[in-house]
Amino acid sequence: MTALLQNRVLLEKADLALSDLTAGGGILKPAQAQKFMRLLIKNSVLLQQATVVPMASPKQQVSKIRLGARILRPGQEGTALGPADRTKPELSEVELDAKLFKGEVRLSDEVLEDSIERGELRQTIMEMMSEAIARDMEEVAINGDTTSTDPFLATMNGVLRQATSHVVDAAGGPLTKQILRDLLRSLPTEHLRDKKAMRFLTSADADLSYRDTLADRATAAGDRFLEDDTPVLYSGVPLQPVPLFPETLGAGGNQTAVLLCNPKNIHIGIWRQIRLEADRDISEGTLKIVATLRFDTKYADETGVAKAISLST
Repeated sequence: MTALLQNRVLLEKADLALSDLTAGGGILKPAQAQKFMRLLIKNSVLLQQATVVPMASPKQQVSKIRLGARILRPGQEGTALGPADRTKPELSEVELDAKLFKGEVRLSDEVLEDSIERGELRQTIMEMMSEAIARDMEEVAINGDTTSTDPFLATMNGVLRQATSHVVDAAGGPLTKQILRDLLRSLPTEHLRDKKAMRFLTSADADLSYRDTLADRATAAGDRFLEDDTPVLYSGVPLQPVPLFPETLGAGGNQTAVLLCNPKNIHIGIWRQIRLEADRDISEGTLKIVATLRFDTKYADETGVAKAISLST
């Protein structure tokens, strides 16, 4: 087969493989969108633990109902509680306002040829795009700041910026058990009833530094922290390193932060109309694939979050 004919066959197979992904203006079919979201979650540490909300529209209300006050009263047989003794639930809503993001991946003819011959072109595209998008989603969901000079991070406020109610200042010191204790103490007691569901979320370096302090103890437990990937817990709450947590904060560019919360309190809304569009660049010999999606990040209850700042890495 001549090179020209081989290239034509390659392009025809690529068109056939992409036709179902780019049909309907490129908007993924519901089953494809669900698969893409599953791949996003699989490729992100934060998304695996957070509450991912498939949004039916770019704006969506997440309803909250809370019984924070005491509801029990002394009772009398055959007598209903009076109006003053009845408890009214606190109703509120969190609005997810999905922001627009775009990403582009270019696949060379060689990658296309190998993938097509194995019948894996669609899977290759979905996996490559989802891996890169999940990484970037996690970055902005954590580090987003509307005052940032980085246009990408300035799109929205991430979970670090949104946590303002309970803040512990480490004053440039390392992560210690005292900081973890102060985080737990700073939260209202009502949020600590299920500590096993909570996590200390921090950077990989902060986790390693704290793990080293535990490993310094001349005990069998200390050896496990040094030799194995043993989960680190404080008061029953695991310390969870998140790769995209910042490690260059502060004036010296050597600080990080810690969040204490139930990760399910973090809602990440993704608008279900995910778009994939493809075009070929003849001069480069590449297939350009552009993904367009909208998402947002909000706490369901920000008062259930504590944050430690100015931690040295």
